[in-house]
Amino acid sequence: MENIHGPVVLVIASKNVHKIREFKAILKDLPLLDILTLHDFPDYTPPEEVGKSFEENATLKAAHAAKSLNIWAIADDSGIVVPALGGEPGVFSARYAGNHATDGENRKKLLGKMEHLLDADRNAYFECAIALASPEGLKKCVKGTCEGKLLEKERGGNGFGYDPLFVKHEYSKTFAELGESVKNRISHRRKALDKILLSIESFAS
Repeated sequence: MENIHGPVVLVIASKNVHKIREFKAILKDLPLLDILTLHDFPDYTPPEEVGKSFEENATLKAAHAAKSLNIWAIADDSGIVVPALGGEPGVFSARYAGNHATDGENRKKLLGKMEHLLDADRNAYFECAIALASPEGLKKCVKGTCEGKLLEKERGGNGFGYDPLFVKHEYSKTFAELGESVKNRISHRRKALDKILLSIESFAS
């Protein structure tokens, strides 16, 4: 990643177009950063996400990509946590309804599990862990959270994942109703990225 003669290269270790768009929107103010994604490495196979926490999975993905591709890498693992459900879906958020489940299927399962919950028990939070790694190994891992509640019905057509169900505290719209620019200022991913930006800027400046 160290390159004093021009842009430095960082790969976002993801193929999720929604996550990639959020990352790029937040990192756009670093002009000396040349951002790639796993779409640029079609022969690369990411590791299985076997971690028991968001931090473990983010670290696994970033370190594996950095070592395999011989390039600095950043990766995240994130999801929704419902305390009243014992922390579900948690690290299984993306595959809550099965390994190949759609976002809609995951939301449907979560709504079904929450049918019996009163409003006070519908509190939830998004959690995001972001790891930065070089080919030699992990450099830093940080975490951001965003607290709110889950509705009984979906609202909004933007965003992805559980966004149509989630309303941040002190807001009236779901993440899927907010514009990208607003969400990118207040999201769990933004909070985590803010904590790791200094580490990225130290190389991309």
